Amino acid sequence: MRGVSRARTERLVNLVICLLATRRFLTAAQIAATVPGYGHNPDDPREHEAFQRKFERDKAELRALGVPLETGTDSVFDTEPGYRIARREYALPDIPMEPDEAAVVGIAARLWQHAGLAAAASSGLTKLRAAGVDLDPHATLAVEPVVTVDAAFGPLVAAARARQEVSFDYRVPERDEATRRRLHPWGVVCWRGRWYVVGHDLDRDAARCFRLSRIVGAVSTRGPEGAFTPPADVDLISHVARWWGPDEPHGRATVLVRPGRADGLRRRAERLESGAHGDVAVLPYHCPDSLASWLVSFGTDVRVLEPPEVRDAVISRLKEITTLEGP
Repeated sequence: MRGVSRARTERLVNLVICLLATRRFLTAAQIAATVPGYGHNPDDPREHEAFQRKFERDKAELRALGVPLETGTDSVFDTEPGYRIARREYALPDIPMEPDEAAVVGIAARLWQHAGLAAAASSGLTKLRAAGVDLDPHATLAVEPVVTVDAAFGPLVAAARARQEVSFDYRVPERDEATRRRLHPWGVVCWRGRWYVVGHDLDRDAARCFRLSRIVGAVSTRGPEGAFTPPADVDLISHVARWWGPDEPHGRATVLVRPGRADGLRRRAERLESGAHGDVAVLPYHCPDSLASWLVSFGTDVRVLEPPEVRDAVISRLKEITTLEGP
């Protein structure tokens, strides 16, 4: 969701969780009362009109992303249509895996848990139950991405949510010693296979972004929660790209994509053509290792055709993942 604000991204995720978990169609009013980000006074014409515009944009966004959003009613007595996600179409089919592939997926699932993201989804479902929404007890998000995180990921995400000041030691390649940095974190984002925190640097009084892999030691929090307010609709990806992105790509990779899969990769492709064994996509890249880390997240849906440096980087990344837990 490149260019989409953090608030809208969280709202879309909450909406998907809600519509996947429910057994029945939910009306717009029920969604507004249940899903965080849609709260408003329905008796206020301006607020209600703003909600309707927001909801229409979000529905269009989900459909553009390939989410099978259905409209319908549960009974002939229902006077207003509702919405739900067709789980039979949203869920992945059975995917045969070799033992080493299954090991990679197992590690990825544990990393997902480590990142605290599964807990957030569980919390969202608890809120839905409290609101009286009839949930499918077997409902899940169906897809758990391959997520690799640095040790600083969890504390920084928590601090960004709580709007609490953080401090950490940060080392850059041109200096031997790490320096202490104080930050109001706006959010954490993954860009080209690496994680970054974006926020307001208190010592430099300016917006800055930091690569998590260069943070040394533990991240500390200080002061009260709610100590700052991030800029409205801040685009974290744009901040990172301005600081870390070279103007011209280093090269272009050709990859084979399974039909109907890897929508995020398709949106980034410069060229996409249908072939006998799948769709062939051409991707610009600046760093083969960063591209490899990103391509690995699509699992067996993507296979690198060329160049060799990207193919070798993908193989190396897979070997690294499979050895994370040792023999």
